[in-house]
Amino acid sequence: MGSMMRVVVALWFWCATILTISNAQLSPMFYSETCPSLNDIVFDNIFQTSLSDPRIGASLIRLHFHDCFVQGCDGSVLLNNTATIESEQDALPNVNSLRGLDVINNIKTAVEADCPATVSCADILAISAQVASVLGGGPSWAVPLGRRDSLTANRTLANQNLPAPFFTLDQLKAAFAVQGLNTLDLVTLSGAHTFGRAHCSLFINRLYNFSGTGNPDPTLDTTYLELLREICPENATENNITNFDLTTPDQFDNKYYSNLQSQKGLLQSDQELFSTPDADTIDIVNSFSSDQDLFFNNFIESMIKMGNIGVLTGVEGEIRLQCNFVNGDSSSGVSSI
Repeated sequence: MGSMMRVVVALWFWCATILTISNAQLSPMFYSETCPSLNDIVFDNIFQTSLSDPRIGASLIRLHFHDCFVQGCDGSVLLNNTATIESEQDALPNVNSLRGLDVINNIKTAVEADCPATVSCADILAISAQVASVLGGGPSWAVPLGRRDSLTANRTLANQNLPAPFFTLDQLKAAFAVQGLNTLDLVTLSGAHTFGRAHCSLFINRLYNFSGTGNPDPTLDTTYLELLREICPENATENNITNFDLTTPDQFDNKYYSNLQSQKGLLQSDQELFSTPDADTIDIVNSFSSDQDLFFNNFIESMIKMGNIGVLTGVEGEIRLQCNFVNGDSSSGVSSI
């Protein structure tokens, strides 16, 4: 067994130990007997999608994040609008920007064919985020499992809880603190912006009229500013997108942090981590920029911590048969279990 593989195996056992201490109701072995093919099904579906959609990994991690920050990691972000549910997908931070919903639905269909009425959509989201990291060249970990799915969604809470791309550092810290996450978690999880794309609308104010000044954001590198202005003219549409990372746009690595050091963070909320004067986040950014293994190890820990937010277990919630509808909803044609 190679040294890298030994490290991965050691981390899996370490994660399982931490899990046992922090949340005894979740376990990486939860489906070992009831759905042993689960991880393979999730991996195969995402891998096939990634061949034609290199953005899918970043999109799935974001989907998991946006689920956990609204009433916990319960699959509520997946629910469609119905007569009784106002979908979180129509919240301002999500509208026209969430991707990967169809991938999760396809995975659920395949899982139901192999393990009917067994695996929650919330767990599929958590596993998908881990697979996305691995396929991008990032870390792997043993995902704690055993979540159940919500019976509701909360669009109001989505508008309230999800951090905005124009947030200051204090606002970011406050949004993470509500979820029981600290400053280290904030800097670590922000590193998921090491791959993926963003619409111009999320940062165009930095290019032309930052904070109503009529000037660009002074924390933005001037060469990078001109590049972004070419991609995002003042009349840019929703179709204009650009890479989060200039150097390795589809790879999960630590280049996000070196970009911040060079004033090349794409979103204001990214650059705030390094350019806020005397911020306690600066040393963390510097550490992760110089040591990718340190970033990866912290990413594992923070993802597991985030994945434990507000989980439903035991007899709480349900195991949805379709991820975008609660069981028994007449819109879905699915009966209750």
